[in-house]
Amino acid sequence: MSDQIDYGPLEALAGTWEGDKGTDIAPEPDGQEENPYFETILFEKIGDVLNAGKQTLAVLRYHQVVSRKSDRNVFHNESGYLSWDAEQNLVIQGLTIPRGVALVAGGHCPNPESATFEVKAGDNDWPISQSPFMRDNAKTTAFSHKISVTGDTMSYSETTSLEIYGKKFEHTDENTLTRKVTEPLSSG
Repeated sequence: MSDQIDYGPLEALAGTWEGDKGTDIAPEPDGQEENPYFETILFEKIGDVLNAGKQTLAVLRYHQVVSRKSDRNVFHNESGYLSWDAEQNLVIQGLTIPRGVALVAGGHCPNPESATFEVKAGDNDWPISQSPFMRDNAKTTAFSHKISVTGDTMSYSETTSLEIYGKKFEHTDENTLTRKVTEPLSSG
């Protein structure tokens, strides 16, 4: 790991975020349901990694916990990494959810000085992997995630394209969060 790590657009994410303005549009056998939610997302800087002696990535680890407002039950729990490849102006998101789905999404960041980017998955370069049950019953075919940070406010929108209940469905989530804790700077 180097002493000076360029986190690019990911720099603005470090810390703990909370938001209670979330809207989840999810598939149901007879249509769709809307779930208002609140959540906490923790982004931690973990340093940089060197891949194959050629690619350097600055990496944040994250954990997202989402609960329904109606009953306060957790309905989404996600862990993953966001990585920044400064040489390629590329953001990479690797994530897993306990339903048996994992993916790697990527996208170029047009302005690395800005904390706004979008990543996508669902093709040969950015794959989606899922258990046989999920593949056969709730197959994820594509994923996109847009994030924008201004100061201590982060907003995101996410679309997961599914084949479920015999139809295609665009499962969407969006929220606006406030930074509650800024990650402390490392001592060197």
